[in-house]
Amino acid sequence: MGVKNLWDILESCKKTLPLHHLKNKRVCIDLSCWMVQLQNVNKSHCPLKDKLYLKGLFHRLRALIALNCSLIFVTDGSIPAIKLSTYRRRLKSGTEVTQDETNTQKVAPLRRNMGSEFSCMIKEAKLLGVALGIPSLDGVEEAEAQCALLNSESLCDGCFSSDSDIFLFGARTVYRDICLGEGGYVVCYEMADIERKLGFGRNSLITLAIFLGSDYSPGVRGLGPESACQIVKSAGDNAVLQRLALEGLSFAKKLKGSRKQGCSSKENELNHDININGEEKKIMDRIEHDLQGEDHFLQVIDAYLKPKCHSADSEVVHRVLALHPFHRIKLQQMCAQVFDWPPEKTDEYILPKIAERDLRRFANLRSTSSKLGVRLPLDKMPVKCPVSGIIKPRKVHGQECFEVSWEEMHGLNTSIVPADLVESACPEKILEFEERRAQGKKQNHRKPKPKKSENRAPLKEIDLKLQNLLLDIELESNARQKASLTMEAKSTNGNAVIEVDQMKQNLLLLPTELEGKVERNNVSGRYPTGSHAATTEVIDLLSPSPSVPSRMVSKCQRASVDCIEMIDLSESEIEASPEHAKKARELRLFLASIRQDC
Repeated sequence: MGVKNLWDILESCKKTLPLHHLKNKRVCIDLSCWMVQLQNVNKSHCPLKDKLYLKGLFHRLRALIALNCSLIFVTDGSIPAIKLSTYRRRLKSGTEVTQDETNTQKVAPLRRNMGSEFSCMIKEAKLLGVALGIPSLDGVEEAEAQCALLNSESLCDGCFSSDSDIFLFGARTVYRDICLGEGGYVVCYEMADIERKLGFGRNSLITLAIFLGSDYSPGVRGLGPESACQIVKSAGDNAVLQRLALEGLSFAKKLKGSRKQGCSSKENELNHDININGEEKKIMDRIEHDLQGEDHFLQVIDAYLKPKCHSADSEVVHRVLALHPFHRIKLQQMCAQVFDWPPEKTDEYILPKIAERDLRRFANLRSTSSKLGVRLPLDKMPVKCPVSGIIKPRKVHGQECFEVSWEEMHGLNTSIVPADLVESACPEKILEFEERRAQGKKQNHRKPKPKKSENRAPLKEIDLKLQNLLLDIELESNARQKASLTMEAKSTNGNAVIEVDQMKQNLLLLPTELEGKVERNNVSGRYPTGSHAATTEVIDLLSPSPSVPSRMVSKCQRASVDCIEMIDLSESEIEASPEHAKKARELRLFLASIRQDC
């Protein structure tokens, strides 16, 4: 919780900064505060067993890893004795706070229940951090006190915490909240702004905690934030704790002349809770009644000024400040067990962020060496550049980026990184890419058409080869046609020989037929007379065959033979002539297209 109403008092000092404000910074994280935030989101969307809180933590971490933000988890240790009453009240145990519990000198710190549900969530978060290379520092008591000590000792650049009492422990830069995605930001409070705008230092904030109430103090009944701010400002930051220790709260009665010095213009408007007609006397009497006979506020002051923490030079602090490696296999196993992700999905989420982080570290190395006057070329750097080359420019959410290829990056081949990062880390790669692209553009330019005189010689060669090819095809076609004509002539001669043979056979049969007719006529008593007898001739077998019979016989036989021969000739022509003619046409078209292009 922190100090009651303190965030409202510090509202004018709140700054919303872009997420890249955290790049190259070391930040401590009060892990309990983050888990409470993520647990509330988990309860509002799905059951706790779905572990949405752990997935939200994973995405927060990967976003910060990409910025080369070195993270340190800080967890709570034992519960301080001065906080036991508040702790039991939050647990709603129903037990009354005894006199011994209010006297912290007689009460020992209480160990936390490490088997509770919330403690198990903290363990899971720490295991995730180990896989991602994020160390954990277990605090002695309060985690925010340990974060504040590291920040005040300049061992980290800021602290993530939603407990406002972190300022009372000495923190200088506090990030209260974080938002991811496009336009991501962090809500930041700087102690320098609080001192400049409100006039409150660490001592003033501790006094406000005593008046308003905090984890260590129940506060003063009837005293609101406006009145408390007036009292603190009237005393001044340097003297307020000293006066509180020496005079108790009697100095708070001296309010005359300080009523108009509100904490802000808003507080000045709300000063009506203190009436001029004796109301401030009633409030001070109530203050004395609440705290008389007790030095409780001295214990509160001591708890804030001297918290129990690991010292800045301790071994455990030095160990968490060192760089810790990324364990890819452990992360894959954990994501498979908790989120049911395959290894490829885990790599897709985290490897581009790890690669971008390594590139930022390389850029920091070159920048530091340059500031020291050592300007080494890229190939002379003691650490090899993780980028092997630039593939092409990209634009992501309006930001200029490059798609780059990586050198030995856990199997990652390419990813997209901001252009300004590549320029700061390896400007030589950008020059190489620009030269390669310019050379590619020159090669892609259309070459000027050569003159006709330059193309005349190769065209003549092509024409000569194609003409020779056409001539060969035509000669082959003519040869096939001659062969077919020869076959036809031979078949015709064969038909003639067949006709002569048939005629001879017919003529040999004629005398026999005539003799038969003569015998039949003699038997019947009829003889040929007149012209028939006179015209009877002796037929010479060697003479040509009669025209009519021979013509009738040859027509039938010639039709059958010619039909067969014509079919053969037509099939041979179909096989040869159309194919060669088709090839000749294609070659002529090809020759014509070449001439047109030239």
